[in-house]
Amino acid sequence: MPVSTVAFLIAEKPPKRLDKAIARDVPEEAVLSRSRLAKLLAEGAIKVNGAVVTDQKGKVAEGDRIEITVEEAAEVEVQAEDIPLDVIYEDDDLIVVNKPVGMVVHPAPGSPSGTLVNALMAHCGDSLSGIGGEKRPGIVHRIDKDTSGLLVAAKSDKAHQGLAKQFEKHTVERKYFALVYGAPDPMDPRLRGVRGVSFEGSNILRITSFLGRHKTDRQKQAVSFTEGRHAVTRARVVELFGTPPQLALVECWLETGRTHQIRVHMAHAGHGLVGDQTYGGRRKLNHKALPDRARAAVDAFPRQALHAAVLGFVHPVTGEDMRFEAPLPEDMQVLLDQL
Repeated sequence: MPVSTVAFLIAEKPPKRLDKAIARDVPEEAVLSRSRLAKLLAEGAIKVNGAVVTDQKGKVAEGDRIEITVEEAAEVEVQAEDIPLDVIYEDDDLIVVNKPVGMVVHPAPGSPSGTLVNALMAHCGDSLSGIGGEKRPGIVHRIDKDTSGLLVAAKSDKAHQGLAKQFEKHTVERKYFALVYGAPDPMDPRLRGVRGVSFEGSNILRITSFLGRHKTDRQKQAVSFTEGRHAVTRARVVELFGTPPQLALVECWLETGRTHQIRVHMAHAGHGLVGDQTYGGRRKLNHKALPDRARAAVDAFPRQALHAAVLGFVHPVTGEDMRFEAPLPEDMQVLLDQL
């Protein structure tokens, strides 16, 4: 397999550990992430002053010559599949798609094919320059199988690293539309008693907690206030349905992006998503507040009513501000029309 060599000298005042010194001083144009460098080090692909070194904690000094042998991006085992994609934007470094309901993002034991990655492998083809040494799209965030909407994937290592940093720093704009039971109201005394729930200004619902795996159901996430990963969700009511209100279309935006975050947080606040079989819980709607047809449509909705509508970030290569919007999918729009 064709290889290339990246050579450079360790600059002054290097970190004590070899891996940290290499990560600091490796030329930016080499586009080698920390994780990729760690893998290359473990594989014996890095020399210090002509000698192969594999110890991450090895010592290094100013002026040491580093040589890294990098193989060309390898073809991966994931099969390319000619699956239609709704491409919102694409260039040499990244692609933004509007993912349909029912599509899994990444291949897994239960979903080895038919995923977004399979589709991107076919759509992007030779334009994939390599992520972590493999010719594959770089997935930096995911949305659930039964959630529709916008997702960005990297086509180059530089884009992958840049996007990943933005998601890590929570600077990416992500807004969702969700149809929930009830009507989040700052005057509701019940909400004031729910731990982690507060209001900003007059109408912005804020939910703060830790999120982690459910203790008895490993397929679920659960709210905690002692362990897990920090999570913050904000939401505002866009439209109310029923008299008195039975349902609300809410706009949610994420300060963090944890697994099932909106679904878990809104359920914690007592406003689970319509159609969410895992967290939402079907509720009986007041027959006087909504007509029979509308209530039947809500009861029959087959998936969580959640759509990733807005995605904004800084282009990791050009520095340009990027912002995309995707309209509601047909099933959610039909449901709202019936309401």
